[in-house]
Amino acid sequence: MAEGRRVEIVAAAREILEAEGSSALTMRAIAERVGIRAPSLYKHFPDKAALEVALVAVGLAETAEIFEEAIRNAGDPVGALARAYRAWALGHPHLYRLMNDQPLPRERLPEGLEARAAQPLIGATGGDLAMARATWGLAHGLTSLELASRFPAGADVDAAWAAGTAAIAVGIGRRTPSS
Repeated sequence: MAEGRRVEIVAAAREILEAEGSSALTMRAIAERVGIRAPSLYKHFPDKAALEVALVAVGLAETAEIFEEAIRNAGDPVGALARAYRAWALGHPHLYRLMNDQPLPRERLPEGLEARAAQPLIGATGGDLAMARATWGLAHGLTSLELASRFPAGADVDAAWAAGTAAIAVGIGRRTPSS
């Protein structure tokens, strides 16, 4: 029952986060959503940070599945990943920010989860870790700018994404894998 309650709490926290943003993500609001008193949450999570780690883990697992599917049989795996990354981030902006706008709590995540989420990108860039990181940096930067409404009115954001992924594709064709 305890694991089922943990899943219920994380789902409630995600609902609040997705609907109202991180400022609304309080232990009291989560407890109200699941129908318990706030102190009872601490039987399942030692603190709010642990609950946020659980949300990050859910987001990483979800994106891993989406990225794995995106590159399956893709003629342009980098483009497919970019489209999947952008669509997921725009569909889940508050969870995206929770996952990416602070240091990743690697030591508290399930073992292998970060690697699983990164593997589709590493594969799409031919195993070149530097290129994979550069590609993620491009995707994160464009996504963060788009979420923050930093592009000027009328800017062709799709063209920026296309230019970025085209540049990465050229880079992949001209580099050898490195670590």
